[in-house]
Amino acid sequence: MTVRECMAKLDAELVAGEDDLNKTVESVAASDLLSDVLATPKHNFILLTGLCTPQVVRTAELMGGVAIVFCRAKYPPQEAIGMAKVHGIPLLCTRLPLFEACCRLAGHGLEKA
Repeated sequence: MTVRECMAKLDAELVAGEDDLNKTVESVAASDLLSDVLATPKHNFILLTGLCTPQVVRTAELMGGVAIVFCRAKYPPQEAIGMAKVHGIPLLCTRLPLFEACCRLAGHGLEKA
């Protein structure tokens, strides 16, 4: 599945990274605790979170995340948007709660990280 396909499944809005929507997504990581994301053994994952800080982008970039989805209608700060553009990580926003977003992606063959 691609980031673009995930965006459609989540009814998400693109915040940054239009040029990187064709990246392949192999799994999903969902957490508001960055320490949990740092413990994931997966790469090429999409990160679902409600945490809106620049550290989310740093963590995804460090661990091999290909996109970040901010759930619960959260919107990232400008610093996070700028960092995502530099690292080529698409940022998406959805009104869905974290659990429902996970269920929608898991229902389409993505495994949890």
